[in-house]
Amino acid sequence: MSELIRVPDIGSGEGEIIELFVKVGDRIEADQSLLTLESDKASMEIPAPKAGVIKALKVKLGDRLKEGDELMELEVEGAAAAPEAPAAAPAAAPAPVAAPVAAAAPAAAPAAATVQDIHVPDIGSSGKAKIIEVLVKVGDSVEADQSLITLESDKASMEIPSPAAGVVEAIIAKLDDEVGTGDLILKLKVAGAAPAAAPAPAKAEAAPAAPAAAPAAAPVAAAKVEVAPVAAPAANNGAKVHAGPAVRQLAREFGVELSAVSASGPHGRVLKEDVQAYVKAMMQKAKEAPAAGATGGAGIPPIPEVDFSRFGEVEEVAMTRLMQVGATNLHRSWLNVPHVTQFDSADITELEAFRVAQKAVAEKAGVKLTVLPLLLKACAHLLKELPDFNSSLAPSGKAIIRKKYVNIGFAVDTPDGLLVPVIKNVDQKSLLQLAGEAAALAEKARTKKLSADDMQGACFTISSLGHIGGTGFTPIVNAPEVAILGVSKATIQPVWDGKAFQPKLMLPLSLSYDHRVINGAAAARFTKRLSDLLADIRTMLL
Repeated sequence: MSELIRVPDIGSGEGEIIELFVKVGDRIEADQSLLTLESDKASMEIPAPKAGVIKALKVKLGDRLKEGDELMELEVEGAAAAPEAPAAAPAAAPAPVAAPVAAAAPAAAPAAATVQDIHVPDIGSSGKAKIIEVLVKVGDSVEADQSLITLESDKASMEIPSPAAGVVEAIIAKLDDEVGTGDLILKLKVAGAAPAAAPAPAKAEAAPAAPAAAPAAAPVAAAKVEVAPVAAPAANNGAKVHAGPAVRQLAREFGVELSAVSASGPHGRVLKEDVQAYVKAMMQKAKEAPAAGATGGAGIPPIPEVDFSRFGEVEEVAMTRLMQVGATNLHRSWLNVPHVTQFDSADITELEAFRVAQKAVAEKAGVKLTVLPLLLKACAHLLKELPDFNSSLAPSGKAIIRKKYVNIGFAVDTPDGLLVPVIKNVDQKSLLQLAGEAAALAEKARTKKLSADDMQGACFTISSLGHIGGTGFTPIVNAPEVAILGVSKATIQPVWDGKAFQPKLMLPLSLSYDHRVINGAAAARFTKRLSDLLADIRTMLL
């Protein structure tokens, strides 16, 4: 059967619809939020009193609503609940309860300055709410209706106003406290007023008996004391923030101070999009700062800005997103890892002869056999032989996590920046398999088709500049890995064999490592063993 749903008790004022969560045809559950109303003092989500399908909406974004206004027609499933429809109306019964609370201050009789206890007014039967803002401090002068604290429940955020003007003597409630109706907030010194705050707890205690309304009324009952015809003056140096519960929860998840977010919603209200835009801006700043070398961290003074145009013509070229991300990652690793680099060279004369001899076999298999698959196979062998190189430092810094799998990343230079795809289970694959997989991943890197899985899970990285040149370099460890192998261009060099100098093809090796996990002797053993394996790959079969 179809049932007309109305606005439940929101106190004596009205609020504007600033969010509409449902549309015609939606199936909703009991207590599901339908819309958000905002008044001068509170933003509140109006929940559905029962489950059903929305047949018609009677309101739109920007409408101003008060208690009893029509919201929607709801087709109640399996309903025999016609008597429940008027439930929103009886919810008005608690309204008189809150009125004496707000009116407690004006009930004063001329007297000397007194200290009043200010309590949480009736916030309905929904239980406790968390204090998410304390808007005043001891010694502050406050006006009547000025906001003191902001409470947040599952369905509403609300500001609790002062019932009278005075000076804050003591603040009893603290940030993040869970408080309910009647709990003491603070002590207020009121000039020339009789102690009229005493009735507040008594009124608050009566509150639980009154709100026997449907769940819809409970979350928004706080509006009874908060909706004021005139907006309260800003407190706490203008730090008052208007935002709904969902927005405040999102801000807490991101660790964002709402007072720092620029509001784009009606009446200066912060929206979810505002929080998301703020987080994106902060992330962009974090990326730009390390990439530009603006700050070195750990107290390192920033590089001074220079107007280079004073010395001649300049051009500013934007870094690609990939370059920015890479710069951030490299900067983080350089700052966190104590780097040491071990240099060595390997005689790959026989290895190169083997590679050339297998060229036809590789072509028949549809792959090109380069030095990379041979390096991958040799490094995989060593990672099992020297397991500390196949590990990561535990977050506690007091243990080493050794990995039982062997995944190796290899750096690929692309027009947009450096990418490191990862070959999984290198120790279990043949040279031809490794050649095919490396070629496929390199092509995906150059065509921007690498997936997130293609770039995760590496235990060790190889960075080869052999196709370009150079005699050695110091690669940066790709943390949380503990080592990276740099390979430069192989050249023919004279090597003494005990009787004469022989021409040998020598491959320069540069092993950078995390000195917290790897010591110098272990690094020297690694490059020595790698040189031995590359000199005669048959030894890997032993």
